[in-house]
Amino acid sequence: MSWSYRDREHAGRVLADELRKESFETEPLVLAVPNGGVAVALPIAEVLDAALDVIIVRKLQIPFNPEAGFGALTSLGTMMLNKDLVSGLGFSDEDIRSVRTRTEKQIESRKEAYDGLVGLYSPDNKDVVLVDDGLASGYTMLAAVTSVRESNPKSIIVAAPTASASAAKRVGGVVDRLICPDVGSGFVFAVADAYENWYDVPDTEVIDSLRAYRTRSYL
Repeated sequence: MSWSYRDREHAGRVLADELRKESFETEPLVLAVPNGGVAVALPIAEVLDAALDVIIVRKLQIPFNPEAGFGALTSLGTMMLNKDLVSGLGFSDEDIRSVRTRTEKQIESRKEAYDGLVGLYSPDNKDVVLVDDGLASGYTMLAAVTSVRESNPKSIIVAAPTASASAAKRVGGVVDRLICPDVGSGFVFAVADAYENWYDVPDTEVIDSLRAYRTRSYL
């Protein structure tokens, strides 16, 4: 099997080489989707000499199938719904409110786990670079893009090492630029397939990475 990247850090450096060609009007803000997006975002923030933060996105879980979602909620308070799916499932407004409340608690719990290291920067009037380790359906990133746009950024670039063709089309159509060197063309797509070294990133790694980056005089 041929991998596109050794690991997430390698993927981040590939993206950073592309992003260094951009002409930013402001000091860029790099926003990572945790947990996997943080390791990709670190080399990007270093190369751009940029502020680094995270935007938490949680799927709105279908109660009888928690592995699937009917939308997403972000730590900036934006909710996106797959309206066709919601209609097909027959969910009421009360059903949606109940799941949203539970998801808000999950986001707050995740914020607490990150030990006060998130939400320190505003996208307002900034050139924002949104980063994740891959785009499968693209809906998580769409929620992040929508949320950031409500905060009046100057521009939004999405940088992802790999994406399905449908996700690349979906996300690329709503941002100023999508940078994605590896776009899948097959019927079956998995983000992990682009990496030689793939693992689930623990919260402790995210915390250590953010703390280490910011002690290098970025706060």
